[in-house]
Amino acid sequence: MRVLDRHGILLETDPKLPSVAALVAGSPIRGSWWGHPKGHQIFRVREQLADSPDVVAAKLLSGKVTWVAKRLWPALISIGSAREPWQMQGLSAGAIELLDALSANGEVRTDTTTLSLGKMSIGDAVRELEKRILIHSESVHTQAGSHAKLIRTWARWAQNAGFKGRKMAPQQARKQFDEVVRRLNVEFKANARLPWR
Repeated sequence: MRVLDRHGILLETDPKLPSVAALVAGSPIRGSWWGHPKGHQIFRVREQLADSPDVVAAKLLSGKVTWVAKRLWPALISIGSAREPWQMQGLSAGAIELLDALSANGEVRTDTTTLSLGKMSIGDAVRELEKRILIHSESVHTQAGSHAKLIRTWARWAQNAGFKGRKMAPQQARKQFDEVVRRLNVEFKANARLPWR
């Protein structure tokens, strides 16, 4: 939490930037952290972050799971709700159908939806929307013991989280994250990118 508070964001795993996997393991991990000797500890810390009322995850930095501190939530929610050209242009028909369903209902569970999405799988549509920060998603355990995703609009997520932060213009929000990532890239000699770049 101290590292997250300092930088505002923390990756789940990354070879250069601060990440949960590297902090728990003591050094960056190449490849999947699941097979690492400290994989179970990494998973526990990841779950603690997911349960924290002051942290939210999004596929923000270089398409990777990125934990975002509460002070940056207004910027994240603004970006996620903006539906700017970089987010909407080139979306597949299935992703658009899923986004429309979310707009109408606020949330959808991938294991119970009746959406057809044409030839596209629900998982592919979710990943497409996640990459453009258009949705909030989280893993849930089903009664059958498998995993599914609960996806929400950012407005619904903020409502459920009890967040009543100030509204922000999308341009100002992007600028705030641009500066955070610029500082991290300089400090850690990295080349992380944001989805609108």
